[in-house]
Amino acid sequence: MAVILTEAEAKALLQKVLSFSKADECEVNLLGEIRGNLRYARNEVSTSGAMTNKDISVQSSFGKKVGVASIDEFDDASLEKVVRRSEELARLAPENPEHVGVMEPQQYIKSNGYFESTASITPDKRAEAVAKSLELSSKQGLAAAGFMEDRKGFTAMMNSKGLFAYYKNTNVNFSLTVRTDDGTGSGYVAKGYNDFNKLDTAAATKIAVQKSLASKGAKALEPGKYTVILEPTAAAVLVESIFFGMDARSADEGRSFFSKPGGKTKLGEKIVDERVTFYSDPTHPDLPAAAWSGDGQPQAKTLWIDKGVVKNLSYSRFWAQKKGVKPVPNPNNMIMEGGTATLDEMIKSTKRGILVTKLWYIRPVDPQTLLLTGLTRDGTFYIEDGKIKYPIKNFRFNESPIIMLNNLETLGIPERVVSTESDQNYILPPMKIREFTFSSLSDAV
Repeated sequence: MAVILTEAEAKALLQKVLSFSKADECEVNLLGEIRGNLRYARNEVSTSGAMTNKDISVQSSFGKKVGVASIDEFDDASLEKVVRRSEELARLAPENPEHVGVMEPQQYIKSNGYFESTASITPDKRAEAVAKSLELSSKQGLAAAGFMEDRKGFTAMMNSKGLFAYYKNTNVNFSLTVRTDDGTGSGYVAKGYNDFNKLDTAAATKIAVQKSLASKGAKALEPGKYTVILEPTAAAVLVESIFFGMDARSADEGRSFFSKPGGKTKLGEKIVDERVTFYSDPTHPDLPAAAWSGDGQPQAKTLWIDKGVVKNLSYSRFWAQKKGVKPVPNPNNMIMEGGTATLDEMIKSTKRGILVTKLWYIRPVDPQTLLLTGLTRDGTFYIEDGKIKYPIKNFRFNESPIIMLNNLETLGIPERVVSTESDQNYILPPMKIREFTFSSLSDAV
């Protein structure tokens, strides 16, 4: 059996699995994917990898007693065995008071995240793309270390009430760190796309090379509050903590930034600058995503923060039922609207500030305020009178993305970016922030 099934093939297989079910309700999830990667360090390829994964997961329920079993064998005997196993587990399990049963059939909007250019990547194509990168770093006498990974796959689900959902997609991520020969200069770049034709490893490498050479011989600057320009790669690891925290139950139970005393939440309140708008949209052409969530709920364009105001929090079906509201599934992607300024224009308009190209090692300090700590790295630069004056040594920062987005000066042109913490792809703008807090210096490069 092929790894990547068509919609019709997936539907037929899921119907066969469900035909074995004797439970009150049954839901089956199906995954198939093929991944390939190339890793390199010190300008030489170190590993070339591939992974194939097929998996079926069956959830059976008798009333509120639920059992789940999975298997990666697809012959009829194995399919029946995994269904029987999930039913055995369900009978043994205690009742789950939060179990709400499977959904009725749903209508989903169309979303295309599958590109043949990515699906047809071979080890040779991967090597050609990486060779373009290595050629540039080697010519400059720089040491490059990078990773390129591509994926093609599909997910599908069906339940005993007749719900069926299918989504096929592709993705390629490329990341690269370039160091100077003396180890004092470092530059980084990361790019992610659904369509391999959009990935230009040579252009991306030039960015990392430029940052590496420009960051050599960094000077120390006193920690303190500075106006900063965050490139999208740096901004992503901060603002994604807002995305991850938009769960209504956590807010209702007083466990998140979106909580208020007395069991209330910040839903409907203005929490950041009015120029800040976040939304999810599975049909976005530059960041397509599945049009259904893990439990089968339809995904549609959803405003989460609109002009600084919290418009939606995610409600699981159980929590929505408990609160008497409509369920809102967790988003499958996230887009932040931006402005029209280029990064150069943002630098030219800065009297005194710091350009931050990357943040890493992000850790929460206070979940109630979303206060985070972490470090700059791979190229941090001092700006004076509208020009980059010199590279500076790295800082540790302590900052909340909420405070940061209240100290917003300028938003630039949004672009697709890869989070260096979660590996998630977003669309985010560069942003100019005043009074960003750097608490101490770091010797790291």
